Amino acid sequence: MEKVHDYLVEYLRSKGYPEVKKHRHEYLCYYGFDQSHVYVLIEGVVKASVTMREGTEFNVFYMQGPSPVSLLRDEESAKAKSPFSVRVESDEALFYVVPRLTFWKYVNEDHRLLDYVKDYYRRNLEDAFDRTRFLTMNGKIGAVGALLFDLSVKYGEPCKDGTVISLDVTNEDIAQFCGISSRNSVNRILRGLREKGVISTKGHDSHIVVHDADYLEQFVMD
Repeated sequence: MEKVHDYLVEYLRSKGYPEVKKHRHEYLCYYGFDQSHVYVLIEGVVKASVTMREGTEFNVFYMQGPSPVSLLRDEESAKAKSPFSVRVESDEALFYVVPRLTFWKYVNEDHRLLDYVKDYYRRNLEDAFDRTRFLTMNGKIGAVGALLFDLSVKYGEPCKDGTVISLDVTNEDIAQFCGISSRNSVNRILRGLREKGVISTKGHDSHIVVHDADYLEQFVMD
């Protein structure tokens, strides 16, 4: 059965939109700036973040294609403020760039796309709830553990000694995802996990390898 993600990509391809390529650490949009287009990620991985009042960044989520990057609720304005900054994290990423009003016209004309958008908002609301729960109920160690488990599930690749997270996740990235102000705190938490044999960071191009997923999973259990 054809996946709805593929249906969205094929629908836009049929409309003649060209694929736009961006490379690692290029930005699609910036938090708080007017955004006149909807970005649909075809291939690759992006990271969304917001800038706090004091100027620090807080990471919101990674997203892997195919998927819309952001769908703003306002269907009637040609421009809207971007709710976050979006940066490419894979070596490269392919997108469709669709004017906002045109995208919503397509959605309102196609019941399958409309159902997809409703499900998109539902899934994002559930993910936001889970992230908030991990941050508020687990403490720093639990927040890091929950993040690593989530990344291993979504972006993990099997290796002989566990699961390697395919993203280049830095200690600063982890701190910004988990609301930890100091990278030194992240260093201590990761060192503790390495000493327990839960993870390692040597080899595999310095990507994080998860050896004991069960240990990390405890931080995401209800």
